[in-house]
Amino acid sequence: MADTRLIHGRYRLLDLIGRGGMGEVWRARDESLGRRVAVKLLKPLAPSREESFTRVLRERFRREARVAAALQHRGVTVVHDFGEYDGGLYLVMELLDGRNLSQLLDGNKRQPLPVPELVDIAEQVSGALAYTHQQGIVHRDLKPANIMLLTDGTVKICDFGIARLGADIGFTARLTGTGVAMGTPHYMSPEQIAGEEVDHRSDLYSLGCVLYELSTGAPPFDLDDAWAVLVGHRDTQPRPPSEHRAELPGFFDRAVLDLLAKSPDQRPRDARELGLRMAAGRAALRPLTAPVPLAPPTRLPSWTRGMTTGHKATRALAPAARPDPTAGLTGEWTTAPADPHRLAPGPEPRVSARPAPAPEVLAALNSRHNAGLSLGRLGRWAQAGEVHRAVAAERAHLLGPGHPDTLASRYEVGFTLSRTGRAADALREFGEVADGRARSLGPGHPDTLDARQEMAYVLGRLGRPFEAHQVYAAVLAAREGVQGRDHPDTLRCRHNLAFNLGRLGRLEDSCRMAQEVAAARARVLGAGHPDTLVTQYEVAYALGQLGRWVEALAVYREVAAGRAAALGGDHPDALAARYEIGISLGRLGRSSEALVLYRDLVEDRLRTGGPDDPETLRARHGLGVNLGRLGRWEEALQEAREVCAARERVLGPDHPDTLISRREVAVGLGWLGRWPEALDVYRRVAASRERVLGAGHPATLASRNDEAHCLEQLGRGPEAGELYQRVAALRRRSAGQH
Repeated sequence: MADTRLIHGRYRLLDLIGRGGMGEVWRARDESLGRRVAVKLLKPLAPSREESFTRVLRERFRREARVAAALQHRGVTVVHDFGEYDGGLYLVMELLDGRNLSQLLDGNKRQPLPVPELVDIAEQVSGALAYTHQQGIVHRDLKPANIMLLTDGTVKICDFGIARLGADIGFTARLTGTGVAMGTPHYMSPEQIAGEEVDHRSDLYSLGCVLYELSTGAPPFDLDDAWAVLVGHRDTQPRPPSEHRAELPGFFDRAVLDLLAKSPDQRPRDARELGLRMAAGRAALRPLTAPVPLAPPTRLPSWTRGMTTGHKATRALAPAARPDPTAGLTGEWTTAPADPHRLAPGPEPRVSARPAPAPEVLAALNSRHNAGLSLGRLGRWAQAGEVHRAVAAERAHLLGPGHPDTLASRYEVGFTLSRTGRAADALREFGEVADGRARSLGPGHPDTLDARQEMAYVLGRLGRPFEAHQVYAAVLAAREGVQGRDHPDTLRCRHNLAFNLGRLGRLEDSCRMAQEVAAARARVLGAGHPDTLVTQYEVAYALGQLGRWVEALAVYREVAAGRAAALGGDHPDALAARYEIGISLGRLGRSSEALVLYRDLVEDRLRTGGPDDPETLRARHGLGVNLGRLGRWEEALQEAREVCAARERVLGPDHPDTLISRREVAVGLGWLGRWPEALDVYRRVAASRERVLGAGHPATLASRNDEAHCLEQLGRGPEAGELYQRVAALRRRSAGQH
């Protein structure tokens, strides 16, 4: 029967999800934010406890809950709130749609998981542990029941800090007569069993136990007697998982045994190292010559969750395509045959006088290169950059700086620089790669054109759209001559050129070219292909810029539906399209519909990214704007203040998004007639924009106009008039300079 209890007037319990030794977990509704959450109710403290002990435990609970709430990673369950209720303690967490790994095994009759799924889970858990260990936090009770596999393939670790709390309160079982607090004996490290101080390597041992069970169907010491299990952990070497299951790859077998080393010093240094090993092994599982399908599979591989196939609502430029990273790697560096793609004669590559490296050395470098690519697919660009820089240096030493493999690694270095905000460095790297490829492969070779196209993308990021346009146009002409108008690489270049036309203010041209590219991509790749949907998104944006919002809304809806079908409803690109639907509805005066959409979007963003994710805050901003449009100004002001505070904490006080939210605060104050407060906020926004952008920037001038309007409302006409005149003079001066 559903429980209708309302905790502190906010969290309404709906139905029981699960019950365990520490208490119950309920599905609940946060009445304040209108979102679904999970509420963990810990068992009430025994009345026989001394008050001093209870007081200490409450403080411990608050401390552990704050620690858990501070963790912000896609692989860690988000904790929203905590407190005391009805004599017990409670935690409010994100509501997860999926099963824990223990349930997964039980539902599969204890059959082991497929190898690709094993490796994916290991890699994701490693990433989450690497993050939490960097924060100085050790889980201490990692086990299958504390790891969730969501329906979209995301893996999340649950209950950070709660295991220690349970042991202190007395919920956790103890070994008779030992006084040693047990987590779960099948997953405890030897040092944990001995009662010694544990660090992050204890979690690695527990992860080894989990992976052993997932890969074989049983934990490493599968015994009924708890003492026998603990002795096994302390004294017995586990049998390799491959002895139970011969098809397990060697890299996975070795990794699990390394994690289960008795001494912490003999285990991997950290979870990051384990993640790199899994990424390299997963890449090695795929044959280098596997064909790349034009259309996506029905269910994309799990690593695509971290990818975006185009710019989101932030209006970042869609990047040029990356060539097949494995094509031509570790080839012979001798005189090449005539290249049909070469547009103009170039110098033939020289026969290298270097001794041929050993095949196993080249294979190892190739594996590391692929590991770097895998890290990039997961969005871990900084780590990917470290791998590619190291491989590039070794390839340059072994093969020469102009070898295609060396240039391939440097191309990836440029890619990681671009994705970590170092656009100027990326431009230099891509330029050198383009020059090197032009010398060895010819200026019209697709690999050369790839590097030049990335140069154009980075030029756009650097605010140099005229130069970007020239490079895109030259690359497009070369691609059309060599590869044809409908080749996917040609279409990608035309897409980027269309976007750049919008940056140059040529909106009609941008819209027309984007429509042509979308039609061509639909014909070549299919209407539901992610690349087709990226261009459709660009069409919708251009239509909106032209004020054709009815058409824009229809296209955004098509894109959102297509992305949900191809990538999943929680994919960042699918959520970005829904955000733009809300923008379109608002522009059309349909704020009631927009408000419903943004409420749902906020809930999804909270679940997938957490409360401080910039995209969550963007959705909340849209919600607040539409509350204002509906005349609900008290609610709108409260939402704007909360979003502004969060953006200031996450992005910084002068970030453009923070200033947009601060301006929204001023708008709300004005509509509520609180003009003196509004004036103060408008002036803060104007001062920040002037400091960051300059006095003549259009955004600064718009803020000064806001300030002048506010002065008018306060009856200070002469001051307002003087400010309007200053703004007009600055506009004329700025127009004259351009």
